[in-house]
Amino acid sequence: MDLFELSIRNVSRLIAEKSISPVELTIQLLDRISNIDAEIHAYLHVNEHALEYAKESEKRIMSGDPLRPLEGIPIAIKDNICTIDQPTTCASKILEGYQSPYDATVVSKLRKAGAVLIGKTNMDEFAFGSSTENSAFGPTHNPHDKSRVPGGSSGGSAASVAACTAFGALGSDTGGSIRQPAAFCGVVGLKPTYGRVSRYGLVAFGSSLDQIGPLCRNVEDAAMLLGVIAGYDEHDATSSMLPVPDYVKFLKNPSAPEDIKIGVADEYLGEGIESQVRKTFESVIAAIEQQGFTVRKIPLPHTKYGIATYYILATAEASTNLARFDGVKFGRRSTKYSNVLEMYLKSRGEGFGPEVKRRIILGTFVLSSGYYEAYYLKAQKVRAKIRKDFEDAFQKVDLILAPTTPEIPFLLGEKMQDPLRMYLSDIFTVNANLAGIPSINLPICDSFDKLPVGIQIMGPWFQEEKIFVFAHYLENLFTKE
Repeated sequence: MDLFELSIRNVSRLIAEKSISPVELTIQLLDRISNIDAEIHAYLHVNEHALEYAKESEKRIMSGDPLRPLEGIPIAIKDNICTIDQPTTCASKILEGYQSPYDATVVSKLRKAGAVLIGKTNMDEFAFGSSTENSAFGPTHNPHDKSRVPGGSSGGSAASVAACTAFGALGSDTGGSIRQPAAFCGVVGLKPTYGRVSRYGLVAFGSSLDQIGPLCRNVEDAAMLLGVIAGYDEHDATSSMLPVPDYVKFLKNPSAPEDIKIGVADEYLGEGIESQVRKTFESVIAAIEQQGFTVRKIPLPHTKYGIATYYILATAEASTNLARFDGVKFGRRSTKYSNVLEMYLKSRGEGFGPEVKRRIILGTFVLSSGYYEAYYLKAQKVRAKIRKDFEDAFQKVDLILAPTTPEIPFLLGEKMQDPLRMYLSDIFTVNANLAGIPSINLPICDSFDKLPVGIQIMGPWFQEEKIFVFAHYLENLFTKE
C-alpha cells in the first residue's frame, strides 16, 4: 500500500518505529499536494509553517519525549475554522486574506496532540452549499471523477482525505456538510453530538446546528481524531461537561450482534432516492441481518418536514451571524462609497456571493415582523417534534441506519441554476442536526457508476462510541467481502 493511503494509526506506528520521520513525511506530502491538487483544488492555503511543526515533532522524538496521539501526522483544516498561522477566509471574497488573531479550540487541541497542520481546505462560501461550487475561489473536484462534485460544504476536507493529500481533516456540519461530502468522496465523516466538540473559533453559520467533526479514511482514525478534539471548553457555553471516553478502546471490545437493535425508517427510503443508493442500502440491511443483528422498522413521522424546517432555521441564524461582516471591523471594505450606509451596502454586495445573499435574504424574511410566528416559530415547534421522534426511536433501538444521500455525486454545474434541487441533497442529513444527535457516514462500496455510496449511522446523544463500534464492525465486514 502507498504511504499516503495508510491510516493515521499505521503512519503513527511508522513514526514511532522511526521508519519515517515527521519531516520526511511532511516533505513528501507537500510534494504530493503540489503535484496533484491543481486538478482537485482541495486546498485554499498550504501551510508555509508545516515543516517547522514537523521539525518540532522530530525534535521531540529524537530527545525521547513521549509520543503524543498525533505526533507528526499532517491534518487539514476547513477554512472556516480559525488558525493563527494561516488565513481564514470561509472561501469568501469578503474575508480574502483575513488572518485570525487566535486558534480555534479544536486547532489548539490538534497542536497539543502533535499534529502538523498541513493547510486550509476549500468549501462552499460560509458553508452555504452542498457541492463546494459556491467557493469564491473556484470549485473542488471529486478525486474519483473530476467532472463531478465532492459534495459540500466540507468538500475540500473530504477531497483532501480521498486524494490522500491529508491523513485526516476537520470539517463542520450544519445540515450534513461533513457526512454528505464524505459519502460523495468515499471517506468516513462524523458529525458529533451537538456540544461534544467546542465551536469556539468556528465561523458561525447556524449556531444551534453547527458542529465540528473529523473526516478520515477509516473508523478507527475518526474515533482517534474525535477523542483529541472533543471535550468541554470554557470559551463555548454550549459545549458539554460530560467526560470524553476513549473511543478507540471501545472498538477492541465490541458488543455481540444479537445485543444490538438497528432501526430503519421508511421515511428515508421514499421518492427521489436513486436506484444505486437504494440497492446498496438494501444490501447492507441484508448483510447485517445475516450477521445476527436485529433490524426493526421504526416510525420517524416528522422526517418529511426536516428540509423545510432546516432551511428556515439555518437561514435565520445565518442572516444574524453574517451581520458582523460589514466592512468596518474586519474583512473587505469597498473603495467606492460616499457615506457609511453606502459603505455597508457595497462592501457586503461586492464581498458576498449569490448563495450567501440568497440565504441572508431568506433568513431576514423569516425573522421579519409579521412572518416570525408563521415561519421561524413554527419551524422551532417542528424541530422539537423531530427531536421527540428520535427520543422515541432510541427507546426501541440502539442505532438508526439510513442512506447518507439520495444520490451519487452529481456533475459539476448540474444543480447550480436550481437551488431547490441543491438543497434536497441534504434531505437525509438535516434531521440529525435538528435533533443534535451524532451521525457518521460509512463508505460501503462503489455504485454502478464506480462512484462512492455511503450509509449513515445515527445514535443517541453523546453515545458516539456505539456508532463507532457498529461502523467498525461493518467496515471490517465489507472489507472482508
